[in-house]
Amino acid sequence: MSLSGALSSAITGLSAQTQALAMVSDNLANASTTGYKTNTGLFDDLVTGSTSASQYSSGGVNVYTRQNVTQQGLLTATSNSTDVAIEGSGFFQVSSALSGGQISYTRNGAFTTDTQGYLVNQGSYLMGYRTDANGVASGDMVPIDTSVQEIDRAPTTKSSLQVNLPSDAATGATFTTSVPVYDSLGASNNVEVTWTKGTAADTWTATFANPTATDNPSGGPTGVVSGGPVTVTFNADGSLNTTSPSPATIAVTGWKDGAADSSVALDLGTAGGTNGLTQYNSGQTTPDIAITAVNSDGLPYGKLSSISIGDNGLVNATYSNGHTIPIYEIPVATFAAPDQLSEQSNGLFQATIASGNPSLLASGKQGAGTIFGSELESSATNTNQEFSTMMTAQQAYSASAQVVTAVNKMFDTLISAMR
Repeated sequence: MSLSGALSSAITGLSAQTQALAMVSDNLANASTTGYKTNTGLFDDLVTGSTSASQYSSGGVNVYTRQNVTQQGLLTATSNSTDVAIEGSGFFQVSSALSGGQISYTRNGAFTTDTQGYLVNQGSYLMGYRTDANGVASGDMVPIDTSVQEIDRAPTTKSSLQVNLPSDAATGATFTTSVPVYDSLGASNNVEVTWTKGTAADTWTATFANPTATDNPSGGPTGVVSGGPVTVTFNADGSLNTTSPSPATIAVTGWKDGAADSSVALDLGTAGGTNGLTQYNSGQTTPDIAITAVNSDGLPYGKLSSISIGDNGLVNATYSNGHTIPIYEIPVATFAAPDQLSEQSNGLFQATIASGNPSLLASGKQGAGTIFGSELESSATNTNQEFSTMMTAQQAYSASAQVVTAVNKMFDTLISAMR
């Protein structure tokens, strides 16, 4: 073994431990970085020639980096409704631009809404699928735009009534209820229903007044009700027998605010049933109608008030009218070899030939990780472990440096002997 071989081997040790210490330094520096994955130095010996019992050929050491991309960091709850984390395998897909941008993948789910309504993190746009009102995703992956539906309203199309009409009321007695009706522009109205007891036994008639505004009932009609009265008959046990016409509807035309014509189906119950209209004795000195419930669908006008990401990966929009609907679904991108992804700045990774192409899966499905809203994944750095690795690298570096010093003295001795 030559002195130059010993020196070369020591120099490779210095270089390898320097790189290992650099990895430790990065890991410790990112101990608070959301979704950070550590890097580990793996060492291999180098052989430069044949070695025999009488002749040793030094080689040295080499180090390479292993990306611990599949490490799971601890999930911690946050107060931000657009923070999101993955427990298990997979990444969020992001784009560097709204159109034609570089596609990357990240575990850093600290997303916020920018001035245009897009969910972003460090200039990267979170990608997702548009959904219908039932949360069913379709179409292509696009940057998530929370302003896609800034207003919310829905016209009333059906109303159910649970009302008891007093059997002990006198013939010709009248009672009133009202049915809430939202027009297609989200305006809230009420249609008054007058119930009149008929001359025939167990028979009632319902007639409908023109609608009036809920917040200004004395302001006059807001539309015109069309259609004839509804005749209702009951069985001897007080249950509903028939309604005519069936099904009963309220039709409204000529809305004052220019809304589209309305047609509201009335659910008055089923024959023989007691969950709609009934006719029982009121048990009162002055018989009166008893209203259990009047429920109408439809929604008043509402402005977008908040955005949140649910545990199922759905992006939900909540409006000032109290309505919440899903507008996007966030998929989980999984890879066959995630540790072969190319690491970039800002917690981003890019696909490589070695990693394979991503599979975009629903949260928690087919081996994909589960998405949790209002949580973030902490750094995977274990400071105790990193300090231990740092001390090992420091000691190994010092030892290699001592070898260099020893070789230097041996060279000096050799040169002195030759003088």
